[in-house]
Amino acid sequence: MTDSDRPSSTGGDAPDLSRVHMVGIGGAGMSGIARLLLDRGATVSGSDMKESRSILALRAAGAVVAEGHRAGNLTLAGAEPTVVVTSFAAIPQDNPELVAARAAGIPVLRRSDVLALLMEDRRALLLAGTHGKTSTTSMAVVALQAAGEDPSFAIGGQLNRSGTNAHSGTGDVFVAEADESDGSFLSYSPDVAVVTTLEPDHLDHFGTEEAYRRVFRDFAGRIRPGGTLVVCLDDDGAAALGEAVAAGEVPVADGVTVSGYGTADAARRHPGVPAGAVVDRIVTDPAGGSGAVVTVDGRTLDLRVRIPGAHMVLNAVAAVLGGHLMGADLEGLVSGIDTFDGVRRRFEHHGTVAGVEVYDDYAHHPTEVTAVLSAARDRVTARGGGRVLAVFQPHLYSRTTTFAAEFAHALDLADDVVLLDIFGAREVPVEGVDSRVIADRMHTPVTYVPEFTAVPGVVAGRVRPGDIVLTLGAGTVTMLADEIVHAVAADAADSPEEAGRGDR
Repeated sequence: MTDSDRPSSTGGDAPDLSRVHMVGIGGAGMSGIARLLLDRGATVSGSDMKESRSILALRAAGAVVAEGHRAGNLTLAGAEPTVVVTSFAAIPQDNPELVAARAAGIPVLRRSDVLALLMEDRRALLLAGTHGKTSTTSMAVVALQAAGEDPSFAIGGQLNRSGTNAHSGTGDVFVAEADESDGSFLSYSPDVAVVTTLEPDHLDHFGTEEAYRRVFRDFAGRIRPGGTLVVCLDDDGAAALGEAVAAGEVPVADGVTVSGYGTADAARRHPGVPAGAVVDRIVTDPAGGSGAVVTVDGRTLDLRVRIPGAHMVLNAVAAVLGGHLMGADLEGLVSGIDTFDGVRRRFEHHGTVAGVEVYDDYAHHPTEVTAVLSAARDRVTARGGGRVLAVFQPHLYSRTTTFAAEFAHALDLADDVVLLDIFGAREVPVEGVDSRVIADRMHTPVTYVPEFTAVPGVVAGRVRPGDIVLTLGAGTVTMLADEIVHAVAADAADSPEEAGRGDR
């Protein structure tokens, strides 16, 4: 397919990206776009409500960033921008910078539109799904690099090794996380599209489960002629999408094929999807990682994944299969997975003190909570004992009320739970709704602690050597992981039998 054949994401003439102002520049997706634009020589300015590590890094890379939103920020870089970029889901339309841009006739683009423009001249490997897309995208990048490629990439999280979430590479491959939360991934036209999971979420935007599932069908329709849809056969929703495309029930471009990945049992359950990669067995080691035997394109490979959890093995297989379909060397891809040491806020280790391990994870949907707690359970079981303590902060009032029973069931996988108040994010509080709608449905011991600053002390008073503590959620709960490490250390220092056991 030539550039002129590809669907346009913005319509009409291509926007001028030489001077770009970004509203909400510190966000995970927005900061990645900013890095790519800076790498390509654009002048970049932006604003956000508060300072952050990502903003400090962008300033060091050459961006001009203001704290707070005001109309005057449009000229931060000395002149009006050629375009203004925003995330329509996160930034209200009455934002003063957006209002001023429209009044001045400056084009306002979604971040997905800009990302689509940046990948137009590359072959695109896009990773989508309700869960797992950040980790899988990150694994794909590291695997491709190990296979000798230098891909451009944009990820919704920060790679631990490189400390960045985006890069403009010299190769012809572009790897990106495709976010479905507001339907904006329909801006993209991938050569290979991976769907890791598909189950209802973001119903505050889509309204119905059917509308949410439909947008993934539309995404499959965006795959370029001759491209491939890759689906996880262990996930019923993703497998159903693959079956529908393979059966011709979803309109797709000429020559688009479907390839599945997953366990041998899942491959047998879904014979309508050709299996491109099959996992024969998964073994958890005492260090928490996993080993797996995987057959890809008829070749049997030993895969080693350092991050705990069977779901991470499946994510790794998706990354390897996706990279293989892009033409990369299989052995190189597998060797890259072996070196992958994670993404910020995905089972991220914050410290071990007095025999207690503390991790932080972005899990904010029942399925994600289940996967992370199951991985922690596998870890303590493999090493011969210990408990799992979850510190969970629900994200959004709408998601909490919709999935209260499912959250309770997921959290019951822990041995002990500390439950914070709901992090409302973009939503206003709902009268009479708090985290107790989850607690009231649980069987595992649970303590509701609405005072944020009291949580580290509560956790320190409950843990013992051999335990794993997980802070879980998409909000401010991440700030507690280090505080819990310090609180446990302080308690250990006060207990002579525990003194000296920390190994931060």
